[in-house]
Amino acid sequence: MKLVNRYIDKDGRGRMGLVPDEGEDMWHTYNIIAAGDRLRATTIRKVLQESATGSSTSSRVRTTITIQVEAVTFDTGACMLRVKGRNVEENRYIKMGAYHTVDLEPNRKFTLFKEEWDSVAIERVDSACDPTKHADLAAVIMQEGLAFVCLITSAMTVDRAKIDVNIPKKGKADDTQRKKAVAKFFDQVTAAILRHLNFEVVKAVIVASPGFVKDQFFEYLMKNAVQTDNKLLQENRGKFVLLHSSSGFKHSLREILEDPNIAVRLADTKAAGETKALQQFMNILGTDPDRAYYGIKHVERANDSQAIETLLVSDTLFRSSDIDERRRYVRLVDSVKENGGDVKIFSSLHVSGEQLDQMTGVAALLRFPMPEIEEEDHALDSDPE
Repeated sequence: MKLVNRYIDKDGRGRMGLVPDEGEDMWHTYNIIAAGDRLRATTIRKVLQESATGSSTSSRVRTTITIQVEAVTFDTGACMLRVKGRNVEENRYIKMGAYHTVDLEPNRKFTLFKEEWDSVAIERVDSACDPTKHADLAAVIMQEGLAFVCLITSAMTVDRAKIDVNIPKKGKADDTQRKKAVAKFFDQVTAAILRHLNFEVVKAVIVASPGFVKDQFFEYLMKNAVQTDNKLLQENRGKFVLLHSSSGFKHSLREILEDPNIAVRLADTKAAGETKALQQFMNILGTDPDRAYYGIKHVERANDSQAIETLLVSDTLFRSSDIDERRRYVRLVDSVKENGGDVKIFSSLHVSGEQLDQMTGVAALLRFPMPEIEEEDHALDSDPE
């Protein structure tokens, strides 16, 4: 993400001009734009023109529009945002108050105006504009005949390719036919790796499967690299990490990222940091529940006592259309930081974020046990009123 200009006054009101560089930046943009903001960007508008004779012709014109945002949708496949709202500035082609949808995509500048740039939005912009915080992990999750090639960025898990090849089962086809199908499958997975992985950025490539499919594929990959003199694969051989998974489907990523064997290799990636924090929370919830709470009321109660060591919060909560609800979570984040706690904001497009969303979207690890939080709840439940 490139920051073109920025002006925010002492009350938090202001604007930022931004240019998203890639798909991950579009996810950041989706989390920054909120209902009530004003968005200025170029757009295409269909215009009807009437001639002196009364006939009309339509043409498409490019114009700059400023809309008051009402709704934002994110197309993960196209990495594009559709922002709907009413026009709030005079425009030659669009009437004041008329509805229009602006499409935002990589490498297209936009300016965002907010009545209040809160700390979470500003931090997200700063993070997106920091080139050191980009994706550096890839994964190939596979089983016989099925594979997913994924990029795991700091914000989301993105499917880059799905390979599905019918491989005859052993005993139901001759050995030659089966070998040809397996080779075709491995060739397609190899092609997807070469097409979608940037080895200058990627620090590790997880290859995971049930059984020995991963081992057979990696052996085939490296043998093929020697035969075709593919220096890229040969030089990056050390980045491949073979792991067991329960299946060849994407949901297996969660168990893979929790594997201690991979933790050291991924210690400096944000994705691993979030996964580790969530795993630690789940462990303590099971062994020392008075130090692990989830749900906004319990977490706020712990924060009132300055007890939060690590706050886990989903970015879903900052996209709420309820301004007061958004502010509530921003205040919580700011307060935990002021009290010396660590805050981890999880992406709902990441497997760890999906798991956190299932637990209300907010959780906290405490510095010390607070059994009174649970006791107060029990007292309220048993109060006959």
